[in-house]
Amino acid sequence: MTPLEILSATISGQPTPRVPIFCNLLDQGSKLLNMSPEQYYSKGEYVAEGQLKILKHFGHDNVWSASYVGKEAQLLGCKEILFADHGAPNVADFVIKSWDDISTFEIPEDITQHPHWQSIGDCLKILHQEVGATHPICAYVTASTTLPAILMGMDKWMELVLTGPIDVRDELVKKCSHFVQQQLTAYRAAGANVIIYANPFGSPYFIPQKMIVDWSMPWMKQDLKDGPDNIVYYCGMAPLNAVTELVIEKLNVNIFYPAPSDDLTEAKRLINGKGLTSGVLDDIKMIHWTEQQTRDEVKCIMALGKPEGHFLFGTGFMPLDIPEKNIIAMLDAAFEYGRYP
Repeated sequence: MTPLEILSATISGQPTPRVPIFCNLLDQGSKLLNMSPEQYYSKGEYVAEGQLKILKHFGHDNVWSASYVGKEAQLLGCKEILFADHGAPNVADFVIKSWDDISTFEIPEDITQHPHWQSIGDCLKILHQEVGATHPICAYVTASTTLPAILMGMDKWMELVLTGPIDVRDELVKKCSHFVQQQLTAYRAAGANVIIYANPFGSPYFIPQKMIVDWSMPWMKQDLKDGPDNIVYYCGMAPLNAVTELVIEKLNVNIFYPAPSDDLTEAKRLINGKGLTSGVLDDIKMIHWTEQQTRDEVKCIMALGKPEGHFLFGTGFMPLDIPEKNIIAMLDAAFEYGRYP
């Protein structure tokens, strides 16, 4: 079975030879191509080539069309991205500098005509041609209730969410939801077959449970109104278990990505075969682990998650500081302990 067939069968509860194995390597592509991050992310062809080289080098299941989260901000008017020699690019220019800017903030009528979409489209075209029939191609979308954090800064967004005028807050989220829906349509049309829907504001780690029910969840339903197929519910490595049953009831997504801090046994119990449970390795700790510690952690995750199927092994967004030997040890162990009899 191809990796894409394994993922599809796992979601539907059909037998597979092993669990799907996702390894979310992004910035490593620039290193493999001997490019600076700024040069690497300047063209979709470079990102696609980097992803294909990463896939061949490590042998996991998935590739990424994503470059950096700030790309979404650029599609919405961000003029400057801060590129570091060793670390993920970040927004250096906020589109919304005060609450007053929200009323004049506009979403492009068609994001696929925006200059910053070009590199995304080029990357997806190549990935679709090369591995679209055999491998999961992942795209990353920030939920409408979280997206404002990269448009105005987390501190200002938290202030608006918790204490600001409700009408101003929801005016911005409504605009962001329109953007999210455009992204989902564009990504799927361009060849992405797995969408990571990232919403830290869908976890009680960031806002109270009642606010998730009353405010965040209705906007998530609006974001995903065109269908939840192959949507990964991801809280940005924040805990998920406390909202899992709500997400199952309201959103009907079929892939769940708990945080490493979530109890995996409890996650499996809550999801109960209604979707795919991911066992997510704490890849920040991998920076300092030995190869054997890495293998032991993978073995433990597989032992907890693999029984009864409906399980995927995954990582966060792997920092560049992780030694390559640990990535290899992790994947060797995942393939070994992820086999079914």
